[in-house]
Amino acid sequence: MELTLTPDMLLVLGLVCFTVIMFILDWVRPDIVALLVLVVIGITGLMPVDQLFDGFASNAVLSLIGIMIMGAGLDRTGVLNRAASFILRLSGGIESRVSLLLNATAGTLSSIIQSQALAALFLPVASRISARTGMPLKRLLLPMACCILAGTSMTLISNSPLILLNDLIASANRNLPPGAQTIAPFSLFSITPIGIPLLLVGIGYFAFFTKRVMPEEAEGKPKVTPGRTESYFADTYGIEGEVIELTVTADSPLVGMSIGEAETLERAPLILAIKNGNEARLAPPSDQMIWVGTVLGVLGSRPAVNEFAQAMQCRVGNRVQALADMFNPTRAGISEVVIPPSSKFIKQQVGELRLRKRYGISVLAVNRGDEVTRGEDVRKMSLRAGDSLVLHSYWRDLALAAEGRDIVPVTDIPSEESRPGKVRYALVFFALAMALGLFTDLHLGVAMLTGAVGMLLAGVLNMDEAYGAIQWKTIFVMACLIPLGISMDSTGTAAWMAQEIMRYIGHLPQWAIQTFIAILALIFSQIISHVATAVMMVPMAINVALASGGNPAVYALIVALSVSNTFMLPGASPTLLVVAGPGGYRPRDFTRVGLPLTALMLVVTLVMVNVVFNR
Repeated sequence: MELTLTPDMLLVLGLVCFTVIMFILDWVRPDIVALLVLVVIGITGLMPVDQLFDGFASNAVLSLIGIMIMGAGLDRTGVLNRAASFILRLSGGIESRVSLLLNATAGTLSSIIQSQALAALFLPVASRISARTGMPLKRLLLPMACCILAGTSMTLISNSPLILLNDLIASANRNLPPGAQTIAPFSLFSITPIGIPLLLVGIGYFAFFTKRVMPEEAEGKPKVTPGRTESYFADTYGIEGEVIELTVTADSPLVGMSIGEAETLERAPLILAIKNGNEARLAPPSDQMIWVGTVLGVLGSRPAVNEFAQAMQCRVGNRVQALADMFNPTRAGISEVVIPPSSKFIKQQVGELRLRKRYGISVLAVNRGDEVTRGEDVRKMSLRAGDSLVLHSYWRDLALAAEGRDIVPVTDIPSEESRPGKVRYALVFFALAMALGLFTDLHLGVAMLTGAVGMLLAGVLNMDEAYGAIQWKTIFVMACLIPLGISMDSTGTAAWMAQEIMRYIGHLPQWAIQTFIAILALIFSQIISHVATAVMMVPMAINVALASGGNPAVYALIVALSVSNTFMLPGASPTLLVVAGPGGYRPRDFTRVGLPLTALMLVVTLVMVNVVFNR
C-alpha cells in the first residue's frame, strides 16, 4: 500500500528541515532549537502530552547521566593520570611507541567513558607527555581524539547515538506494520565484535601514516597549556629536570642535617618533599631534620642529582614510589604567582615569610623584570609589587594561600580536589555498574546510576561535583529531540521517506542500499549533530530495511555507527573540537587526516555489521 503525504507528515518534515537549517547556520543555540521543536510537537498534538517529556526519563538520558558522573569519579581519583605515567614508563619515550600506547589507552577507555569528557581529561595527559618527551603536540592530540571516537563504538556506554539506539528501536517496534517481527534491542557489549576492529583500524592508521598525514609543527612558540608547564618553566626560569627520590643511607653526611642546611650544600637540588618513617610532607620547613632512611623528593636533572647523590652517599630511585601520591599532578605541581600591590608580602624577605611552614609552599624562583633569581639567593630577596614567584605545592594549599590576596596565581591550576585514596571505591562501583548492565536484565539507566550513586555514597564525588560533571547541554538536546524521532515513526513520515528512497535504489543489492544509507548518515552528521542525525535517520533506515527485505537491526546500527565515526570536520564532533584549539589545527588538517580514515571506517563498519549480525 502506497503512502501519501499527510498534514502531520508535512509538519514533521518541516520540523526536521528547520532543525537541520538551524544546526547548520548556528543562529540559535542547539538546546533552544531542540526545546522549540519539543514545544511545537506538543502544541500541534503530534504526540500525546503525557508522552511528550518521556525523553527526559529515557534509557539514553539516564544512562548518559550515570556514565558522566562515573567518568568524573574515575578522573577525580587519578585513574587517567596513572594511565599517563604508565604510557611514559612503558614506551621509554620513543615517539612511535608513545603515540601507539596513547592512542590505544585513550581508545580503550573511551569504550566506558563519554568521548568528549575523555578527550578533555586526556588533553593534559597528552600535553604532559609532549612536554616530557619533546614530541610535537600536533602529532598526539588529533590521533588521540580520532581513536577516542573509534573506541566509543565498542559498547553502548559512552557513545550518545548508540545509547539512544535502543530507545529509537523501541519506538519503531510500536509502529511496525502488522506481521513484522519486532526488533531486538542491543545489549551492552553486543557490538564489541564490531567496535574492536574499528579501534584497531584507527590505531593502525595512525601507527603507519601519522607522519604522512599529520602536518609539521607550526613555526613560532607553541601555546602554553596546563600540561606544558614543565617546558614553560624550563624556558622562562631555568627550572628543569624531573622529580627524583633519594634515600639517605647510614653513611650519608646528610644525616643530622636540617633541610635548610642541606639546601646550602654545593650543587644541592631543590628539595620538594620529605618522608621520615610513615610521616611524609610536601614543602618541608627548613628546620625539618634528615635521618637515616629519610626519603627526599628532589627536583633536578638526573645527571646532576646522581652526582649529588654519589657525593652524599644516597640511593637514587629509578622512579617515584614512596612519594608518588604527593607528586600526583592532579594534587600538586609547579605554578606561577604574582605579588599584587596590596600584598602584605611586599618588603619582606622570602625566608621570613616561612611559606613552607605556614602554607606548605616551596619558592623555587623569583622573576623581577628580566632578572631571575634561583637557589639559596631566593630566601634573601625582599619582595616587590609585580614580582613573579615560581612555587611548588599542593593545589589545595596554593588555593588557600591565594584566598588572602597576597599572591595571585597566573597558572591555570586544577581547582578541584583530587582523591587518590578513593580509587578503589571508584573502580569497584564502576565495575558493579558494568556487571549489572551486562549480566542482569536491569534497565541500563538504573545500572549506570547504581554505580554513580555508589561513588557518591563512598565520597569519590560530592553531589555538587556530580552536578558539575553532567554535560547538561548534551542531555537537554538529546531529551528534547527524542520526541522528534518518535513523531517520525508514529506519523508515518519515516515510512514515507523510505518509500521514496526505495523508488530510486530499491533495485540495488543489500550492500549497495546499506552503503547509500551509511553515506547519507555521514553527510548529515557533518552538518548537524550526530545525535540529531541518529534521531532522524534511524527510523527511516529501519523502514528502508523493511521495504527492501533487509535486517532492520543492521540498518539501524549502520546509521548509529556511521554518525559516530566522522573525522573530517571539527564542528561535526565535540570531541574533535576539544583538541582543535590546543593542537593549533586548521580545518584542512582535519580533512587531510579524516577523509581517508572515515572511508576506512565506513568499509569496516559495513563488513563487520553484516558478518556479526547477518550470519
